[in-house]
Amino acid sequence: MQTPRSTPAIFLDRDGTLIEDREYLRDPAGVRLLPGVPEGLQRLRDAGYRLVVITNQSGIGRGWMTEADYVLVAAEVDRQLAAFGIAFDGVYYCPAGPAVEGAEEHPDRKPMPGLYLKAARDLDIDLPASYAIGDSLRDLIAGQRAGCQAGVLVRTGKPLPAPAADLAQSWRIAADFTAAVALIIR
Repeated sequence: MQTPRSTPAIFLDRDGTLIEDREYLRDPAGVRLLPGVPEGLQRLRDAGYRLVVITNQSGIGRGWMTEADYVLVAAEVDRQLAAFGIAFDGVYYCPAGPAVEGAEEHPDRKPMPGLYLKAARDLDIDLPASYAIGDSLRDLIAGQRAGCQAGVLVRTGKPLPAPAADLAQSWRIAADFTAAVALIIR
């Protein structure tokens, strides 16, 4: 009996990468897909990648939103993408808030790789053939720590701080999601 081969994935941040970043989004009516996202996700799927969302949702841990709020927003993202025939292979979120000074970060909260590794086990993902796409260096650092081959930083979410610009040069930087997909699929 042959063992199935692991599949590469694209690990996707949600807020600022796939949808407009509206801090601590609790209302599904606020979900707006960023331009080119449905088409880009389809191109990635057609290229043989699994699509996996990894998102920090610290508003839950901070008490600014509930897990029910998160679920409603996530369902709206799924609904909007389903209109284009797109579905994620997995969606993983970390509700923990940031660690207090001097404490270790929660192992699932980016930039830690916990959720990337869990998704890789759950979905039989080939990490060295996978990519991370996000709007923050923590998205790419988590992917790197998990063993992804590369990451693409999109400039559609958080601004890239000047001191981090040198660090980010080891990753690719794209103006938007369409450009990020083009860097992965040549």
